[in-house]
This record gives sequence, structure tokens and C-alpha cells, in this order.
Amino acid sequence: MEKNKTILIIEDDPFVRESLYEIIGMEGYRVAMAEDGLSGVAMAETEKPDVILIDLRLPDRTGIEVMRMVKQNVPNVDFIMMTSYGTIESAVDAMKLGAIDYLTKPINDEEIKILLKRVFEMRGLKEENIQLKRELDHHKDHFHHLIGSDAKMQKIYTLIQAIQDTDTTVLIKGESGTGKGMIAQAIHYSDPARKEMPFIEVSCGAIPRELLESELFGHVKGAFTSAIRDRIGRFESANGGTIFLDEIDALPPYLQVKLLRVLQQKVFERVGDHKTLHVDVRIIAATNRDLAEEIQKNNFREDLFYRLNVISIEVPPLRDRRDDIPVLTEHFLARFNERMPRKIKAISKDAVKILVEYDWPGNVRELENLLERACVLAQGDVLAVDAFPDYLTAPKQQLAALKVGPNGSPLKDVLREPEKKVIVEALEQSGWNRKRAASILNINRTTLYNKMRKHNLL
Repeated sequence: MEKNKTILIIEDDPFVRESLYEIIGMEGYRVAMAEDGLSGVAMAETEKPDVILIDLRLPDRTGIEVMRMVKQNVPNVDFIMMTSYGTIESAVDAMKLGAIDYLTKPINDEEIKILLKRVFEMRGLKEENIQLKRELDHHKDHFHHLIGSDAKMQKIYTLIQAIQDTDTTVLIKGESGTGKGMIAQAIHYSDPARKEMPFIEVSCGAIPRELLESELFGHVKGAFTSAIRDRIGRFESANGGTIFLDEIDALPPYLQVKLLRVLQQKVFERVGDHKTLHVDVRIIAATNRDLAEEIQKNNFREDLFYRLNVISIEVPPLRDRRDDIPVLTEHFLARFNERMPRKIKAISKDAVKILVEYDWPGNVRELENLLERACVLAQGDVLAVDAFPDYLTAPKQQLAALKVGPNGSPLKDVLREPEKKVIVEALEQSGWNRKRAASILNINRTTLYNKMRKHNLL
């Protein structure tokens, strides 16, 4: 039975009208009635029916005329035309104008029941398709806080949906700042069985090696000098949910062996304990390095790589999806507007052009940091080019200013000052945080340290 569905009967013959009222009402529908065209139009605007059963011939209007009038103000209603055998051709014309079907008089009780059931099944499918289209359109730009309509990003969204109800281990690869952590979260929150459980993120490269085992697996009191009490690790904290191991390449060899065991058997021991613990956790790992090269250098176990690399996601750098830069910019500006007293209402076309043309070595993270800085420095409520740092607005002019001496100059000497300027900009942008600056420049911290020493920046 269809509850809360309204059927309007527009029929001038009282016998037919009352008969239909009884048949349709017994099926559980709400029923309204009108005896001519104009009252039917008024009733349709008041009741907003789902389906209208209308006689082709009415005292004041034809059924087709009434159908046209109703559709102007009640566009989502379906019409079923009622006609005699002699006017079937007109009923077919009505279908061409939008009627969903027609019935010939005298109307059979079972026929009207079956037809109404079919109409509502079709309406249900139509509504599902509309909702699906809305979701798909939304997913073109947004998917679990991931933003981007680029084809490479769309493939990632599709892959996440394909693995959402599995425990499959995932390895996310990509440059620093591309959003590997956001993708890990999207995988977790797409999983219906785990999304309400913990999502624990561990940056393996940011934790001192001597503490990493305890951080991951916990320890018992007395396991080492500072172990004054039992402590659970990140794996136990993530039980039932997901653990995201960022910078997995920083994991030392002895912990790679322990992680391999967790992957294979879902068991481990706390540091200093002999009791074996079982854990139900999905493992997602990420790296900005080529693990195949790390295997060749004996820095990473090949068997662990294959265990982690069941599903591999390659995150494209921002320079390879420039069409997403405007929508990312909109997203970040909206976020900054929520928490900053100064509101940015728009961004100039020239500013957008510069953002799209820049190569973004620090990827999405660099874009976010730069826009935050620009919002703070902006003059007025329109973000213009003058709010951007020099390295972004004048890279071509800087290159044009480079001069090679008449007897030639070593390339490293010619590029020395521009390199120093870019490094200083990255350090200033990151508040002189070397780790963040290295991430913006897409180099490791050791390389940044060496370059800072070369340019007397230490």
C-alpha cells in the first residue's frame, strides 16, 4: 500500500468519480476529486497530487488543456488520461504531451490498481536517478573532503568506493603536500564497518626511532628506563578502525619485520611483554619515496612492500591537475573566511591566472599556506596579486634578469641568488620551520639544511 500518496480524480460523471474514489482509496492512497477542468486545476494547486486521473472530455475544458494548465504550477505530477474507445487517438496525443498512460472506459478495477502501482514504481526509479545524479555531480568536485574534478582524482574516488567495505591494505604514493592523509581519511570514513571507529595517524618520520616501537605497539612498565607505567600503542588505540602510517619508508628494519607480522597475522607484543595481543585494524601506508629504489638500497623489505601494496593509489601533484586549482582556492578562501575577521569576497582573475600557472612544488599544502598568508595581507575584500609573495608573481622576470658574463658563467653561480630567494620565501612562509619548508620545496630536510648552510642562512 502507498501511504501519503495523493491521487486527484478529475471526472464529470459522478458514478465513475465515486467508483474510482472507492477503488483507489481502498488501496491506501489519499484521494481528492473535482468535477470539471477549472476546479481540477484549483484542486491540483492546493493538494499538489502525485498523480491525476483525468477524463479527456470535461464540461468546460478538454483534458489536454487542463493538463497544460496544471503543469505550469505543479510540474512534478503524472497524468493518466481516461477516454472512451472512440477517442483513443486523442489519448495517445495526450501521452505525447506528457501523460504517462491512458485508460479506456469502462475502467477495470484491477487495471487501475496495476497501473497506479507501476506509475509509483517508475516515480521511485526516477527519484533515485535524480538523487544519484546529484551525488555524482557533487562527487565531481567533492568526495569525503577531497576536492577536485580532474580525471585522475575521479579515478581515486572510484577506487575508494570499490574498496570501501573491505579490509584491504592500501599504499598511497605521492609527493609531499598532495593530500595523502586526506585520502587515507576518505578510505576510513567510506568504510561502513569502521567509520565510527578510531582513525589513528602516525607520522613515522616525525617520531624518534628509539621511541617509534613504543609509540606503535605500546610498552609495559619497566620495559625501559622511562617506562614508569603500562602504555598502549597506536595499534591498540586503532582497534576496530584504521591506522594510517605516513612516511612508511622511515620505518627501521626491525620494525618492518614487526609490522609484517601484524599484516600477516594481526598480532603483536608490547615492548617488554611476552603476551601476544590480537588487533582488528585496517592498515593504510603512505610514502613520497620510490619504495622500489629503497628495496634496491636494502632500506625497505621487499616482502613488506608487497604486503602493503595490495591496493596502490598514486596521488597526482597539483601541477598535473591545474584545473582543480580554482575550486581548491574557493574552498580554502571559504574556510579562512569562517575563522578570520577579514572576509575575502572574491579573487581577481589575474590572481587566479598566476595560481593556475605556478608549478606548486609543495602541492596542495603550499597552496593552502600561501592563500592563508594572502588573506592576512590582502588590502580590501578582493584578493589581488599584490597579496602574493614575490617568488610567485615574478618568476619570469627573475629569470629574465639573470645575466651570463661575456666569458661565460657556471650555471650554479647564475642560479645561486634565485635559489637563495626561493629558500628564504619557503622558510618565511613556514615560520622558519625547516620540516615544513622542506615539504614546501619538495626536498628532504638534510638537503634543505645543506642549502641553508651554503647560502649562510643558518
